[in-house]
Amino acid sequence: QVQLVESGGGLVQAGGSLRLSCTASGNIFSLSTMGWYRQAPGKERELVARMSPGRSINYADSVKGRFTISRDNAKNTVYLQMDGLKPEDTANYYCNLHRVRVTTDEDYWGQGTRVTVSA
Repeated sequence: QVQLVESGGGLVQAGGSLRLSCTASGNIFSLSTMGWYRQAPGKERELVARMSPGRSINYADSVKGRFTISRDNAKNTVYLQMDGLKPEDTANYYCNLHRVRVTTDEDYWGQGTRVTVSA
């Protein structure tokens, strides 16, 4: 069982920055795609950014050029640097670990960290 612990959320003014961190337990981090998702009130959870084991990256169009995902396999940690924050970035942000297996893929989620951007 993998546990994901997120940190770094908070309240920031529009145009400001935050860095989210997510540390995973266990020994499958380097084999897994790590992603950040977010869910705003009344909306569905959406992908923000993800990085494969080979460091291929995908970003949501809404965050391209403002957010940067990175990972440190030695620390079992994935980061999300968020710059140029906008009020519409306000949401709960969730870390995801996804591992492709031969039979059933594995997915683990963090508890979420709240990001609030004031206008």
